[in-house]
Amino acid sequence: MLKKIIYIIILGSTILWADNILIYMDPSQTDHLKAYGITYWCLQKGYNVEWLLNYRDGSFLAPYSPDIEQICKLRGVAYTVVDGNTVAQIYNTIENANMEVVLLEKAPKIGVYVPPTNDPWDDAVRLVLQYAEIPYETLWDPEVLMGKLSEYDWIHLHHEDFTGQYGKFYGSYRNALWYQKTVAINQETARKLGFNKVPELKKVVARKIKEYVAGGGFLFAMCSATDSYDIALAAENADIVDVPFDGDPPDPNCQQELDFSKTLAFTNFKIITDPMVYEFSDIDVKPDRTSRIINGDDRYFSLFDFSAKYDPVPTMLVQDHTSVIPDFLGQTTAFAGNTVKKNIIILGRYEGIDVVKYIHGSFGKGTFTFFAGHDPEDYAHYIGDPQTDVSLHKNSPGYRLILNNVLFPAAQKKEKKT
Repeated sequence: MLKKIIYIIILGSTILWADNILIYMDPSQTDHLKAYGITYWCLQKGYNVEWLLNYRDGSFLAPYSPDIEQICKLRGVAYTVVDGNTVAQIYNTIENANMEVVLLEKAPKIGVYVPPTNDPWDDAVRLVLQYAEIPYETLWDPEVLMGKLSEYDWIHLHHEDFTGQYGKFYGSYRNALWYQKTVAINQETARKLGFNKVPELKKVVARKIKEYVAGGGFLFAMCSATDSYDIALAAENADIVDVPFDGDPPDPNCQQELDFSKTLAFTNFKIITDPMVYEFSDIDVKPDRTSRIINGDDRYFSLFDFSAKYDPVPTMLVQDHTSVIPDFLGQTTAFAGNTVKKNIIILGRYEGIDVVKYIHGSFGKGTFTFFAGHDPEDYAHYIGDPQTDVSLHKNSPGYRLILNNVLFPAAQKKEKKT
């Protein structure tokens, strides 16, 4: 009994009997997404926040302050003021269940890797960051080669193509103005940076990002930035790009020249070099295969349940108010399970088939998380579609997974003392 009392006293980030603000994250929360923004705001202002893993679906506990209470009201986020006795009861519940307390101390600096021509509405992460009012900066190839990655705690990649094949849109969109502009700016940037071909520039950029992770950076990727990134790493010494993209055919033995030891997440995949095929490799699982996972028209993937006390990292990344998430497509929709390396943690997968959606791993001192699909609230996003109005999806479980990753770099597991 004495041990538990001491644990509770030390675990609290404020004086035991002081009031706290509990921002609960169960289905009764009015705006899950802005709750993350308020937590980020607290960290910016110097307030420590405790992330209560698995307690009311990943709630946040902040010290009581009138300005925190006021911003919750202004942004429409539900909360409750709890006294010291209630906090002690919360800690006791956490101690005796599959729950854990993680201390958030510093707002991570966020960078988004994106060409200067891309609109924010075409990136689900930028959309949800803006809605949650979490600041970020953008950078692209010139900044990466200048060493700017080290200025950021967290880097996001979305539907970029690190193989230098412009998303493999050649077959359907080579005459479209937007495609021609994409090709032009990539080729001009490559020349300015001293490269004869865009694929060679992208290989260097991919290695720089890998060095960023090895040095302790947090990498988050979605859509085609997941598989095209690893393909670029594997093809460091192979030409896998056909004539329409770099002016010469790929190496005849390029598949055999891939080095899977250089990749972060995927292995033993087969690349697709045909420029008319809208696919990089067999890592990606096409929608027709995904559609057989669930009977009927509704398609979902499921989150894994981890031990909060022994596996706090994956537990953080799957905090949500539901464990079953509506599926959504993308240039890369899902990952074939047989191409995922054995040391990778599967965070989300489909039932009844060896296909995964959401994965996490470590490299060097840093980590990477890959989330397949384009936009959690736009099931079949097409080029030219209107942007998602995030305010209509303020309780989106899919967007929550993105924001878990944003806060992840701020987290430290609190030590239990006796």
